Parts: sequence; C-alpha cells; structure tokens
Amino acid sequence: MNSSNTVSPRSRTVTLILALCFFVVGFGGLHRIYTGKLFSGILQLLTCGGLIIWQIIDVIRILCGTFDDAQDRDITEW
Repeated sequence: MNSSNTVSPRSRTVTLILALCFFVVGFGGLHRIYTGKLFSGILQLLTCGGLIIWQIIDVIRILCGTFDDAQDRDITEW
C-alpha cells in the first residue's frame, strides 16, 4: 500500500474482472485503461498482456490489494 493511505474510487472487483478478461478473450490491459493507466494499458494490449507475465503479475497484485490507479491511490474496495 502507498504511504498516503488514499483509496481509489475504482472498484477492485471491476479491475479484477477486466484483468481476467485477458484469459477469456485475449485482451490484456483493459484493467489498466480502466484505472487511468492509459499508456501501459495500450502497451499491454499490443504485447499480449506483456507476454502473459505482466498480466499475471497484475492479477496477483489486484487480488492482494496492492494494485493502484494512475493517481497512485490503492484500489482496495471490492
């Protein structure tokens, strides 16, 4: 978690569902676009989820509650 203890208004559930869409339909990075990380989201779309590894790391971070949005706010609320 970040040191400022701010919580993102983004839903952790929606973020996780969008991240898992990669494994169903093959679109990686949708969760990053949803959380405001446009550049890295497009990069994941173009690289097939960062050759799957980047996508898996993001899913683990979302499940653990350590994934944050573009403003460096923790996405913790389900």
